[in-house]
Amino acid sequence: MRARPRVVLSRRWPALAESLLAEDYEVMPNAPDQPMTAAGMREALRTSDAFCPTVTDQVNAGVLAVSARRARIIANYGAGFEHIDLAAARQAGLVVTNTPDVLTDCTADLTLALILATARGLARGDRLVRAGDWAGWSPASIYGNRVSGKALGLVGFGRIGRAVAHRARRGFGMQVLVCTPRPPDAQQARSLGVEICADLDELLGRSDFVSLHCPVTPETVGLIGRAQLARMRRGAILINTARGALVDENALVEALRSGPLAGAGLDVYAREPELPEALRKMDQVVLLPHLGSATSETREAMGLRVKKNLDCFFAGEEPPDRVA
Repeated sequence: MRARPRVVLSRRWPALAESLLAEDYEVMPNAPDQPMTAAGMREALRTSDAFCPTVTDQVNAGVLAVSARRARIIANYGAGFEHIDLAAARQAGLVVTNTPDVLTDCTADLTLALILATARGLARGDRLVRAGDWAGWSPASIYGNRVSGKALGLVGFGRIGRAVAHRARRGFGMQVLVCTPRPPDAQQARSLGVEICADLDELLGRSDFVSLHCPVTPETVGLIGRAQLARMRRGAILINTARGALVDENALVEALRSGPLAGAGLDVYAREPELPEALRKMDQVVLLPHLGSATSETREAMGLRVKKNLDCFFAGEEPPDRVA
């Protein structure tokens, strides 16, 4: 009987996804469920036929240059793949895949949840009640900002950005502004109910809420810095469910203290799980632990998408989600 391909998982998956994968593969889970070290990833590449990293694993050129490599495919558990050096992977002859589509809706839902939580002071109110400091209803209790009818600026307009636009426009009657390197044409924009801004400065100056939905590249690291934050409307709110490296966190702290921002809703951070202590202490900031895809349905679907890519690869077919 032909040996089953060995697959190393860098983190634990939902039980259902792991069990389905184990039906066709020799699965080697990372029992401690902690981010793998570079040495651990090199060992995985030496001893497996497929390596399945996540966003917490920096699969850089040094890792991929491992000697006596056995693995032939890196099947990423996640849609984003900026943590994988694609050029080095191609040079090493490795196939790289990801898991698009399946996390779009849940990440879009979370974006709207952060908009509402930040604008309406939900986390602040929850803390007040839990601490026993709520004295009852008052006309001068926690004030928030209305969401319905406001202007929402989307930086990036891929699958998740479009899903957010649909929810914001249909559910809250928001005016949706878009800034993206590859904007839809005028007819598409009208059908989607969005307005294309000429550049980021225009979007920042016109938006009550700015939500980030672009990948991290050398060009977008620190995309929202001191100068960009200063251009935002007074009372505006920044939402980030994309990648933490898009935002200069020190500049964000300054803008929240003395600049135009009224608040921020963050699900991602530049150096996860670390973040500036000043952000933790700000009542006008809602902080989440990278929950964008964190529903049972989505996390299971991500695992099944990885399996589909592996199934095709080991059957000698083109994986449907190949990125390198």
